[in-house]
Amino acid sequence: MGLLRRIARARLAGQVIRRLRRAGVREARYHSASFTVRFVRPGDDEPSVLRLDEVHRGRVDDFVAGLLRAPGLPATWAQARPLLRPVLRGVTPPAEVTTPLHRPALPFLAEFVVVDQPDTMTYVNAAHGWGVTDDEVFAAARANLSGAKLLGAADEPVVVRFVDDGDAYWTSHLLIDGWLAGLAGQVGGVPVAFAPERGTLLVTADGSDHLPDLFARAEAIFLRSPRAITPMAYVSDERGRTVPYTAEPGSPFWVCVRRSEAVIASWGYARQAERLPLAAELLITPDGRTRAVWASNGPALLPCADEVQCGETVRPWEEISDHLTAQGLNPERWRGEAWPEG
Repeated sequence: MGLLRRIARARLAGQVIRRLRRAGVREARYHSASFTVRFVRPGDDEPSVLRLDEVHRGRVDDFVAGLLRAPGLPATWAQARPLLRPVLRGVTPPAEVTTPLHRPALPFLAEFVVVDQPDTMTYVNAAHGWGVTDDEVFAAARANLSGAKLLGAADEPVVVRFVDDGDAYWTSHLLIDGWLAGLAGQVGGVPVAFAPERGTLLVTADGSDHLPDLFARAEAIFLRSPRAITPMAYVSDERGRTVPYTAEPGSPFWVCVRRSEAVIASWGYARQAERLPLAAELLITPDGRTRAVWASNGPALLPCADEVQCGETVRPWEEISDHLTAQGLNPERWRGEAWPEG
């Protein structure tokens, strides 16, 4: 190895060790023969080994920050890549998950990435520090799904229930382009899927007699589960991507679709409101309309709704929308300063 390369490698090791020490790591040593840094995380008894060829020059701070903020994550991309899995979750992450890596997936849902290990599932944070782009992390996670195919064929519409044993990640398969459409032969028609909670995926054929019952079953599971995902139904579009199931007014499924949209909106906005001052409540009326409640004649952050109520007055959303300002949130809310007169 040439002198200049040895100097460059030693300089990178020095940068990593200095960053580790600023973060509170006292025992960190460079091993030039293996091009690694051995260090002991705060609170750990056993040393960790960091392969420096996984660290991209110029991104040392990001790499070390991700390494130390999420001690349950593998230290290097080579170690992490085969363990990654995508998961569907509400766009507002659990309070205990700090700065998770995620991107929008479906209404009120986002795609997160986890590290799947025998005894734990750890969310990947935004500062993962593996020296790769976020897109590469998402792509690797999706590629690690089994993409399992069902055997056999159905002569008429049936319901297929996938129950997750903790390793299959069935609900995550909705993120694989073309996977849902590929179940047509097994469910007896165009597949319609429900993912009411993390361990349950229900699929049947569009237009079948099973569909109204599955809307009701999915909502019941969703509302009682501490691991809820969504009460809505989903299909594949012309590109194979999973999208919400739609129905036109007059369709026997239109009321089911409308209610499922209202239920997930109420749930999603309620989760967001737990961390958002001035957040207004979203209610579902007996006839299935959504109603934002402007609690007092002062500033409020309103969820998107069919109508808005202030005191005893109820007005259509369209009547007050010109007085509101979008806030760039997900799910979006609109700020109003005072109840508009007229």
